[in-house]
Amino acid sequence: MTFNIGDKVSVLDDDFTGIVVGFQKDQVLIETEDGFKMAYAAKELVKEQNISDLNSFTSNQSINQILKEKELPQKRSFVKEKKSRKDEFVLEVDLHIEKLVPSKRGMSNFDILNLQMETAKGQLDFAVRNRMPKVVFIHGVGEGVLKAELDFLLSRYDGISFQDANYQKYGLGATEVYIKQNPNR
Repeated sequence: MTFNIGDKVSVLDDDFTGIVVGFQKDQVLIETEDGFKMAYAAKELVKEQNISDLNSFTSNQSINQILKEKELPQKRSFVKEKKSRKDEFVLEVDLHIEKLVPSKRGMSNFDILNLQMETAKGQLDFAVRNRMPKVVFIHGVGEGVLKAELDFLLSRYDGISFQDANYQKYGLGATEVYIKQNPNR
């Protein structure tokens, strides 16, 4: 649609009108009723026409209905959903070495395992301190060395239980840790 300087236009996705005052590259400059100058793409604007022009291609009833719908704000329904325990925040810690360091070049298997275990211990301590109910450690399947070390680490903590994580979500390579909350802490 082409616009001319002086045309009265409405902005499609906003609730205001203005007068075309110029053009800049592929934008149409309009001045709002409040005196602000704004630029819009031509496809974001609709030229306002008087009612007699509108009658030439549609009926008054449909125009009035459209105007009424535009003026009345739509009521949105807000249904507060009850969150189940499953929907609580879960700290997911990926212990794959690629996620922990930019490059594992020069690191021995011992160094890699130490870094993974330090990360697991630090994240678990963080979760306990911040009273998070659940942590998931993603360790992968591999040869099972990391999982065995992780199980050993977790068994030394009081007040936690752990098990294989949800197979559908994580596959075989994850451990889910539940932190029992002590109200006296």
